[in-house]
Amino acid sequence: MKGYGQFCPVAKATEVLGEKWTPLIIRELLSDDQSFNTLRKGVPLMSPSLLSSRLKSLEAAGVVDRRKTDKGVLYSLTPAGEELRPIVEALGVWGQRWVRSDLSRKDLDPSLLMWDMHRRIDTSYFPEGRTVLRFEYVDYPAKMRLWWLVITDDGVDICLKDPGYEVDLFVQTRLKTMTQIWIGDMSVSKARRNKHLTMSGNTALKNSMSSWLGCSLLAGVAPAS
Repeated sequence: MKGYGQFCPVAKATEVLGEKWTPLIIRELLSDDQSFNTLRKGVPLMSPSLLSSRLKSLEAAGVVDRRKTDKGVLYSLTPAGEELRPIVEALGVWGQRWVRSDLSRKDLDPSLLMWDMHRRIDTSYFPEGRTVLRFEYVDYPAKMRLWWLVITDDGVDICLKDPGYEVDLFVQTRLKTMTQIWIGDMSVSKARRNKHLTMSGNTALKNSMSSWLGCSLLAGVAPAS
């Protein structure tokens, strides 16, 4: 990014953080150390080459650390990067309050939604062993229509292809409805009552969905208007 030619600290900080996608990379790294492929799941529309370029820039700026481990290369925030936490969180609150998405088609992304959801599911609501949830977004083409979440004692995995296990709960809805539920604009009960969301399978899982699903970290921020 070309510099602003100013000594002002705001200008210097913007030179590091102001490029497209950079704040979202920081957002992803605030949750945990990440591999390159895991980072890509949090920014699915970003090209691998651009992600690599941004990571190198952030590493050079002292914001991101790259290290080799027995699990491969992992990226994490340095103390300078971690200090951005309240700034990124405040940016999210401001965005949710003042410029929140109208959830038009251009802002909807099933891969990002499922990735976000799988990190927040409360696994304590599920029995020991394996539980399989299948989400069907009826308004999307076959390639992005079906998603599986496989919950085990080790965590939650996302599958875009049928993992071959018996499904415990089938969830059928439109992507916009599921996104509205996730960001706190609609309750599960209202979506079911209005026939915008249907479920079949395990009764206990159907009745407790609003509890185990969780919601976006910013769901509680009300819009300004």
